[in-house]
Amino acid sequence: MIYALTMRSCSATLAVLLGLSPMALAANASPNSSDPLQESVQVRFDARMGQTRVVGPAAPESCFALSLPQEWRSQTGGLDTRLKAVFSDAELEVSLRSTHELRGLPQPDLVSRDAALLQQDYESLLGRPAQSVSLASLSTGATRWSATWVDHHLPSGPQGMTVETLIVPLSSDWVLELSLTNVTEKSRYEALMKAMLTSLKVQRGPACAA
Repeated sequence: MIYALTMRSCSATLAVLLGLSPMALAANASPNSSDPLQESVQVRFDARMGQTRVVGPAAPESCFALSLPQEWRSQTGGLDTRLKAVFSDAELEVSLRSTHELRGLPQPDLVSRDAALLQQDYESLLGRPAQSVSLASLSTGATRWSATWVDHHLPSGPQGMTVETLIVPLSSDWVLELSLTNVTEKSRYEALMKAMLTSLKVQRGPACAA
């Protein structure tokens, strides 16, 4: 199984996997704005199209939007949103990281800085470095970050535990992190990720209505 979790919005789930007490982690700071879109990720199911639309801030006066097949429901709100599929156990973490958090890191671009911060957070929580780390660019423009820990002290046992996040720079203000969990079939996992990434767009104005 692939365990794909975002550190800030899925710490409770990670704690369950590891048998740890959930820990409070700092939430993203959003720019000052009276526009609700700039403060949260919004989710709406379109029964006619058979798709769930996810919309969130990308930059001043613009947003990102993506679609998921079938119905998904929001379990948490804000800039870190967890969605649960109605038709299965699949869950999706949609997290927005302000680029202000990435300032001062030595890496040359937003993606590598975000990946470095993800790895730092996980290694701090697990108390040990990852044995394997990968950062791979995809044809969709996203970057797949993954890290693996192999340790018999972890509940995952000798087969190891892998965390994976797709990183998408949206603008100079925001980086989007997408993490899918509870999908045991590799082909289905990849199909869901492909559906999200091919539908992902940054848009402006009326198109940002959830």
